[in-house]
Amino acid sequence: MMRGVAEGALELDQTIADELQLCLGCRACETACPSGVQYGAMLEVARAAAAAAGLRGGLAQRIEGFALRHVVPKPRRLRALITLLGVLQRVGVGHFVVPWLPERLRSAWSLLPPVPRRVERQPLPRFTPAEGERRGRVALHEGCLMPELFGAVNRATVRVLARNGFDVIVPEEQSCCGALLAHAGDLDSAHVLAQNNIAAFGEDLSVDAVLSNSAGCGAALRETDHWLPETGEALSTRVRDVCEWLGDVGLREPMGTLAARVAYDAPCHLVHGQRVDQAPRRLLESLPGLEFVSHAGSDQCCGAAGTYGLLQPEMSERVLDAKMRSLEAASPEIVATGNPGCLLQLRLGAQVRGLAFQVVHPIELIDAASDVELADR
Repeated sequence: MMRGVAEGALELDQTIADELQLCLGCRACETACPSGVQYGAMLEVARAAAAAAGLRGGLAQRIEGFALRHVVPKPRRLRALITLLGVLQRVGVGHFVVPWLPERLRSAWSLLPPVPRRVERQPLPRFTPAEGERRGRVALHEGCLMPELFGAVNRATVRVLARNGFDVIVPEEQSCCGALLAHAGDLDSAHVLAQNNIAAFGEDLSVDAVLSNSAGCGAALRETDHWLPETGEALSTRVRDVCEWLGDVGLREPMGTLAARVAYDAPCHLVHGQRVDQAPRRLLESLPGLEFVSHAGSDQCCGAAGTYGLLQPEMSERVLDAKMRSLEAASPEIVATGNPGCLLQLRLGAQVRGLAFQVVHPIELIDAASDVELADR
């Protein structure tokens, strides 16, 4: 369809725009394609064309666009919104109000995890020194949703890097990666954010790598050279996923015993977008006491796909159901995955189906094992 529109054989109409929105954007087709077609980039451009033609004008799309442009990339606004949602959670408003909301807003509320209290959402230190013999210096992209909903993951990331001998820099001027905006077809706004990050993680930081613990953010940062060909390469060539980096440099010993049955579910934008597949698995398999269990379709999408679960709830649920059935068959105690959307989606799936496993980021397990006294306890 995209080729037909580009060649003038098809008209870009509502039917094609709707089909573009039904795609998960998981990019598994890129891994499978022997010709190396960059389908993810094509999808972003096609969705941008549909938006420019006025074919994404529904209420849900307008709410999405407003949130992605004016709330998510604005730290103070996002913090205020998350704080408000946390207050509503704690006073139990959801039990009375949510049943009366439209279906998509009910879905959005169900995806929201328990909001950490404000004290747990404090900014990361701008500099954390290496522990023991210094092995290098890295910068961390902390993301936009990660500090508000998964601050514990960011703090665990800093601890693990420091314990493994790396100074950790967290530039204050960094921005949202722009991935969600690009997926929604707002390429101009995504490129502005990318330019901010190019400046924030400039070469004057003198770091060995720019690390991300979010698969979607890492994929976007690694593609700044495609978004901004004249300036983006300076950032994109230095970006690494934190598990990829730790897999290359190696974990320090000793490590404590972490007795648990763990399954690893690969985020699409890590395995297909960044082509990082084995590093997180190998790190987890290396932890003493951990029993690694496999499940069918571990590299297939969970249905989160950015805002897909909000805009296409029925399709998202169908994809999630297949994932939950494979995890239930494997019967892990813990499921590890390295992307905030996947963490939210898998936790919701387990909660709705009454499955007992926890869902965590791989770096949280590495953090627990590297704290020898805590792990062995």
